[in-house]
Amino acid sequence: MNFELITLAGSKINEKVYEVILPTVDGEISVFPDHEPLVSVAANGVIAVRRDKNHGDGQLEYFAITGGIIEIANNHVRVLVDEADHGADILESETQAALDRALELQENATDQVELEKAHQLVDRHAVRLKVADLHRRKRRL
Repeated sequence: MNFELITLAGSKINEKVYEVILPTVDGEISVFPDHEPLVSVAANGVIAVRRDKNHGDGQLEYFAITGGIIEIANNHVRVLVDEADHGADILESETQAALDRALELQENATDQVELEKAHQLVDRHAVRLKVADLHRRKRRL
């Protein structure tokens, strides 16, 4: 099946794959060839891609995404998001520092708007940190 990950900055991936694991607001779903048509809301989280049926979990490729839209039809998976970062592109030290700053903003928020913005930043950087960690572990295998 074809997997397409599109951000506001352009296409991140557009390739044939065997499996895509997607974060939805209702939980994680795995999509394989001939999946039923579906439109869903993507949650902030991790997308995992298995390029070949014979690839093990150690060969999964990871992306951190901010929420968006998922469309599955005719052996084509399209995910439209604001941002998506490949595990190899995330620097753990910078992401940890950004998470620490976001947690400080959350702690010092003086109104609901500041609190919500800080919460979104915490979620974003926590997901990016998780993907960086998954990518690092994969390299060790």
